[in-house]
Amino acid sequence: MLTLLFYLGDSAYAITCERIREIVPMMTLKRAPHAPEWFGGFFNYRGDIVPVIDLKRLIQGRPCEMRLSTRIILVDYYGHRKTPSLLGLIAERVTETVRRLETAAASPPIRFEETPYLGAVMIEDKTLIQRIDLDYLPDCIGLPETEGKPDAL
Repeated sequence: MLTLLFYLGDSAYAITCERIREIVPMMTLKRAPHAPEWFGGFFNYRGDIVPVIDLKRLIQGRPCEMRLSTRIILVDYYGHRKTPSLLGLIAERVTETVRRLETAAASPPIRFEETPYLGAVMIEDKTLIQRIDLDYLPDCIGLPETEGKPDAL
């Protein structure tokens, strides 16, 4: 399984690459009035309006730092119509992909109802890397509930 590694502060996270459409540089986002703190804003991606989530603010309560390696990870999520929609995820130090076996990750010893998108944990060089589960994230932030991948795109 090919996995994208990134950081939120000093904590390492990963997303499986199968749902990543593109990784784009950080840009100015259009803020929405009265939006939750973790909502970064919107931007135009090839004619589509894409909502963007600041993962560090969502998970840790602080905004992502603007570094040269801060990126917007564009991922597909599947809503009620079973068609892919784009979601942007701001993350820091988005610098590498690694290939790992699915069995290299273990379920976390404890799960919290508020954060079901924090998935399996891998250990690499004494560093814990937690996977973001994109099947749970859209529902937790108020996007349409996911229903799995469509038969064909």
